[in-house]
This record gives sequence, C-alpha cells and structure tokens, in this order.
Amino acid sequence: MRRRPFRSLPLRSRLALLTALAVAVAVAAAVFACWFITRAELLRGLDNQLKGQEFGPRDYQQVCGSAPGYVPSPYTVRVLQGDGTVCAFANRATLPVTKADVDVLYDGRAWVAYDTKDSRGTPVRVVTRPIPFARDAVLSVAAPLSQVNDPLGQLAVILAVVGGVGVLGSATAGLGIARAGLRPVDRLADAVEHVARTEDLTVRIPVEGENEDEIARLTTAFNSMTARLASSRERQQQLIADAGHELRTPLTSLRTNIELLARSEETGRPIPAEDRKALMASVKAQMTELALLIGDLQELSRPEAVPGSEPTQIVAVHEVAGQAVRRARLRGPDLVLETVLEPWYVRAEPASLERALVNLLDNAVKFSPSGGTVEVRLRRGEFTVRDHGPGIPAEDLPHVFERFWRSPSARSLPGSGLGLSIVARTVAQLGGAVALHPAKGGGTVAVVSLPGTPVPPAEHD
Repeated sequence: MRRRPFRSLPLRSRLALLTALAVAVAVAAAVFACWFITRAELLRGLDNQLKGQEFGPRDYQQVCGSAPGYVPSPYTVRVLQGDGTVCAFANRATLPVTKADVDVLYDGRAWVAYDTKDSRGTPVRVVTRPIPFARDAVLSVAAPLSQVNDPLGQLAVILAVVGGVGVLGSATAGLGIARAGLRPVDRLADAVEHVARTEDLTVRIPVEGENEDEIARLTTAFNSMTARLASSRERQQQLIADAGHELRTPLTSLRTNIELLARSEETGRPIPAEDRKALMASVKAQMTELALLIGDLQELSRPEAVPGSEPTQIVAVHEVAGQAVRRARLRGPDLVLETVLEPWYVRAEPASLERALVNLLDNAVKFSPSGGTVEVRLRRGEFTVRDHGPGIPAEDLPHVFERFWRSPSARSLPGSGLGLSIVARTVAQLGGAVALHPAKGGGTVAVVSLPGTPVPPAEHD
C-alpha cells in the first residue's frame, strides 16, 4: 500500500507528528547523554577503585616470588617487569600486555585505564600504574566490566521505557494542543464555507486573544473583509436600484414618443410639423440623457482605488482644466468663463481628472443665468469654480455628493445626479478634498484641493 505523503495529512496530524518527533529527538538526546554520563561516572569510580588497591613489597613477592595460593585481592593482578617478564598467579586468568602497559613502563606515565578481555574471554577493566618500590615494573589490576555493564543495561531499559512513554505522551499532547490551537481556524473555515454556500455576509466570528495574536489578527481580518464585502454589495444593490429608477423615467418618455411616431406612420395620420419637431427634439434629448447616465454609471462601477495610493502618471492640472473649460464653453456659448490657471502637477489618471473637472464646470454652466459669468481659478493646487446662479439651499448642501441625489429645483433640468458623486470619488482617490459653499452675492463656489507641486516632478520620484 502506498504511503500518503506528509503534506497530504491534515494540519493537526502534521502538528502532532512534528511535536512527537521533536520530543522524540529531545528524549533520545537526553537518554544518550544520561547513559554516557552514567557510564563515564561508573568507569571513573571503578578506575579509582582499581587504582587505590594496596600493593606492597610482600604482595610483590607473592606475585613474582614463590608463595602459591596467596591472593592479595579479588581482582586479577599482573606485574610487568622491565625485562619483559610477566608475573601472575597460577590458575588465574591472565591479562594481555598492551601498548598502554608498555607506555607506563618505559615512558613514565602516571597510570592508564583501558578495556580488554582476559585469557578466559571475560571483558575487564584494567588499570596499570608504576610500582613505587620496584624499578622497571608496573602493576596491572583488572575487574570484570559487568560491574559497569549490568547497571548500564538496567538503566538503558528504564530510559527506553520512560522515553517511549514520553514520546507517546507528547504525541497525544501534541494532537490535543493542535486541536485546541486550530479550533479558531476550524470556526473560520466553517464561516468561510457558510459564506460560500449561502452568500451570507453578515457572519462574524468572535475575536479571542490580543491583537498581536495570529489567530486574533486572522479573525479580525476575516470580519473586516466580510463587513467590507457586505457594504460593497449593499452599495452595488443600491446603485442598481437607483440606476433602474433613474432609467425608468427617460425610457418611459422615450418609449411614449417613439410609439406616437410609430402610430402616426401606421395610421397614416401625420403629426403636425411643429409637434413632430418637438417629439424628435425630445427623443434626442432623452437619448443624450441616457448616454450621459450610462457613462456616469460606468464610471461609478469601476473599482475604487485605495485612498492615498500613488498613481503612476504625472498630470498637468492646469492643462486638464483648460481642456475642461473649452468643453464647458461649447455647452454654454452664451456664458463668460473667466479663467486663471497657474501651473500645478499631480499624479493621477488624466481621463478621470478631466471628467471630474468637467462635471464641476457643467454644474456651474447648468445653473448660471444666460449671459452670466463663471469664474475658474487654479492657484496653489486649489481649483475653484464660482457661478452666479440661484445657489444651493443650506439644507441641501450635505446631500450634494450623494449618488442620484438631486435638489427639488434641479429635477426638471437634465442630469443624472451622479456628476458630483463622481467628482467626490475622483478627488478622494487622489488624496484631496472637495466642497461646495454659498458664494457672496449669490451663486455657489466649488473648491477642489489637490495635493501636488507647482513644478513637474521626475517620473521616478
């Protein structure tokens, strides 16, 4: 059966496995360290015990002389003399002569300890040291390594059991911790699945923990995202409803006029020339109004840029304003447009900026009396448009930038009620501000503040 790759396992299983693996590595390191430290201490103790064995002249004579049956200690004893003679007790195990023994004999080393096997194959620990009272002779004392290996074997079993229990316990604890830690993520996943299934954007998840906590940040971000999506959908639905309401009137009027023209053709009853001319003018005006409304809706349907984000194109506002003034003169040929445009540069989208300035000028042209004057100024990044029309009532000023809002006095005039809202949106995207105020002596002043510079900056700045 093919094993499942590690990455295909659930996150909680991977966390539990990683936790168990980390604990297993730590336990293994601790077990080996404990075992080796214990072994070193046991060997040190055994070496000190062998090194401290008393060995006097009488003992020397018994080993290298003739006193069979006398055993000075329970350990294996051997004397290595300078001429190569090896003295040991008869009928006892003997020790092989090693280079370490020769080094102590000839090189004057204080003592040496090592592991080897005696003549009977028993693992032993050997300590070789000089004999103070005998020149050119060293004493070797050996003891079975079972004194060290047996306790180490028992310790290894105990450590293996304790380590295994620790690893199993860590795996269980890791799984529990993973479940507890991922519980907020499970709630978040359930909420996302609920939104995907039902499109219910009112779902909110309780935030647990501090703001620095990753889960709390993720929960807060999810709640903010759903709130913004709900607000965006609500605005979209409102825009569609308002657009449908605004389209209904010109479409109904357009349909009525077309039906009258069609009925005249079908019945063979011609409409009087003046009435037919008025109908055609009405159809043309309604078509123009529909085109403007559709253009405004397209502008508003574009994704909103993040306020303060830096566009990539440098635009000369005074040039764009000049183009907007020329277009306004075509729409109000009987008006006088006084302009003072000082150089000013911003980072913006030229088409959007021009559309916003044109909307402000159109608003001034629409409400200016015949033969009136519209004053256009651009000074130090402040673009102002002042008309001499009837002005805006104080109670209407808070609503002028709302979508599809039109004052009662302007509802008989052409327009969709979207122009100023487009202006407000474009200026906000540039990090500026726009406001309308009553002008001294009558009329209205529109003020747009645009962040920029009087000299063209470098493209890479």
